[in-house]
Amino acid sequence: MASLLLPLLLALAAAATSAAAGRVVPYDLLYADGVRAYLAREWTRAAELLQRSLHSYAGLREARSACHRACHDEVAFVRGPAAPWDSAFFDRVLQRANCLQHCLGRQLGGPPSAHRISHAIQRDFEQREPYNYLQVAFFQLKKLDQAVSAAHTFFIANPQHFQMREDIEKYRRMSGVKSDSFRDLEATPLWEAYEAGVQHYNADEYLQAVARLEESLREALSALEECRALCEGPWEEDKDEDEDEEKEDMQPGLYETIAAHYVQVLKCRQQCVLEIATKPGWISATEDFIPSHLDLLQFAYDQVGNQTLAAECAASYLLFYPMDEPMLEKMNQYRTELGEDTAVTARENIQHYVQRSLMEKKLIYYAVEHLGGTFNDPDLWTPNELIPENLKEQHREDQEKQKQETLDVEEREKRGPLPFEGVSVTMDSRQMNGTQRVVFDQVLTESECRDLLQLTKAAGGTGDGYRGRRSPHTPHERFEGLTILKAMQLAQNGDVDWKDAKLLLQASEKSRKIIESYFTPGKKLYFSFTHLVCRTAVEGEQEGRMDLSHPVHADNCLLDPEGNECWREPPAYVYRDYSGILYLNDDFQGGGLFFTELDTVTVTAKVYPKCGRLVAFSSGKDNPHGVWAVSHGRRCAVALWYTHSQEYAEKERVKAEELMEQRAAEQDKPDGQLLQGANHGSRSSPESPVPSDRARPTSRSHKPGSDGTQHPKELQPRDEF
Repeated sequence: MASLLLPLLLALAAAATSAAAGRVVPYDLLYADGVRAYLAREWTRAAELLQRSLHSYAGLREARSACHRACHDEVAFVRGPAAPWDSAFFDRVLQRANCLQHCLGRQLGGPPSAHRISHAIQRDFEQREPYNYLQVAFFQLKKLDQAVSAAHTFFIANPQHFQMREDIEKYRRMSGVKSDSFRDLEATPLWEAYEAGVQHYNADEYLQAVARLEESLREALSALEECRALCEGPWEEDKDEDEDEEKEDMQPGLYETIAAHYVQVLKCRQQCVLEIATKPGWISATEDFIPSHLDLLQFAYDQVGNQTLAAECAASYLLFYPMDEPMLEKMNQYRTELGEDTAVTARENIQHYVQRSLMEKKLIYYAVEHLGGTFNDPDLWTPNELIPENLKEQHREDQEKQKQETLDVEEREKRGPLPFEGVSVTMDSRQMNGTQRVVFDQVLTESECRDLLQLTKAAGGTGDGYRGRRSPHTPHERFEGLTILKAMQLAQNGDVDWKDAKLLLQASEKSRKIIESYFTPGKKLYFSFTHLVCRTAVEGEQEGRMDLSHPVHADNCLLDPEGNECWREPPAYVYRDYSGILYLNDDFQGGGLFFTELDTVTVTAKVYPKCGRLVAFSSGKDNPHGVWAVSHGRRCAVALWYTHSQEYAEKERVKAEELMEQRAAEQDKPDGQLLQGANHGSRSSPESPVPSDRARPTSRSHKPGSDGTQHPKELQPRDEF
């Protein structure tokens, strides 16, 4: 991605320098020039250009929003004198287009077409990527206050970015860094007001809650209008390379094109409520964001004795949920208290919001039913009668399919005998207070653990960890890792014993067969990734330590503790189905595995490492887990992930087995039996590990202009420290 984006950025950079005075320079040009200066280590120029790009980005959004509002009022779509409807309609369309063109031209000081930005760069700004560069530039300029603010601003939107988390910790330990330097430069009044309002509400401080929640509601509706205005952008076609030639011969007509673009705009407008209801850094939106404001306000106004406004909020809430019995009871109570003659009506802006949203939903559902496509309705309050019958049926089928895929825990745990003698189940799901969890013992002998520990010594010097960083998860430990292919290559070069490398291959295969027979008898499990890992406590850095060796996470979904959910969507490894950890030693302090509820706080089970112990569990939302800090010594284990999808099988494992077969052929000897009956015939395996980038859910693996093959690695923001 970065290798493709860099030439574009550098080409745009040249244009940025020649922009005429008085014109708003497109933010992609400024960004490109800023990245160029960054790569040249011109820190002052980089900081200036990156800040200007952020100002230009904000200015462009403001200009578009302001012009859409102005032209909406200036050129309204009203019924005119008798004339063909299409002539009258398109007359207003052309006038609106002319209004927007002139308004934006005045605001931006040049043609609006110069501000059409690529999706890749738009995503960078949405994910606050320029701040990642800025914090490094300011750090190099010894402007700590600005560096900390930039780092904190990026981290707020990317809370699972491990490298930035380490950088933030380092900033906190630096002398001269003040606590008020950790400020969000992109903070909006909406979330500050909303969180303060909810806090006052929960503390029974209803007068203060009313003020802040009213402010939050105003800000939310204002942000919604800005988002809706920005939806009126260019047509974005779904690209399908296989159908490009067909599309050239089958261009849609006038009305089909208008309909497709208009429905795209309507869908975008509908999704705006999710955008404004999602706090920066959060995975999911706050449920029922607008109705929940009215619900809280209704109760708060009632508590402060203002029944008139309480009734108004109740009536407004009932526009969303007209059959809500508790709110209907409250309305009857308010009518009694205020008198039957007192008119109680919903707020005008909420009436407009609901009516407009329902009209748009009706149009979208009609388009989906008759013209094709899909629609993910963002609202829980959408009336059921608005959804066409055939789409309701599809929804019911999806629900049934989901139920069918949900496994009955009791049935799944009626297991047959394990495929290896001596291996025993120490704890099952019931004993571990969860589902799809198990602990096996005696998977390896003491001798086999010692041999694999010998192999881990190679990881410290030549093994592959996390891009040379001491640790991807905590600065208090040193991380070392060795993939199965790297182990074979080291053996081929004579750096480690072939016997030890072969043992890693065999032990991991034995673990796979045990887990497959226990959890998925009759259904093939393929390796997704195999990693021999060690975590060593760094001496002198353990005092007062509060963090974990590995934060609580799930292996195939993105944990959302606030929403009590785990979202199975990229960048999570969504194809992983089961996970395993095969421990090699216990001569260290800390380092235990623990499982939690979705809140990541409530611990439900603990597993203490020992030689030959294998803990296995399903990779999804049922099993959030973390690792306690290793406070002394070195903890080593074989980390294992599995998938039912052969397309995601570990490619490195196939290569490793080929190297082993070549070795056997060279010696002209049979390759021998696998460890205690493990099956060498498994051709399953995963991706090369790039955990430092793949692990962070809200930021892409590559930045514009950061292609490591062309530029020094130390120039990348996430590796600067």
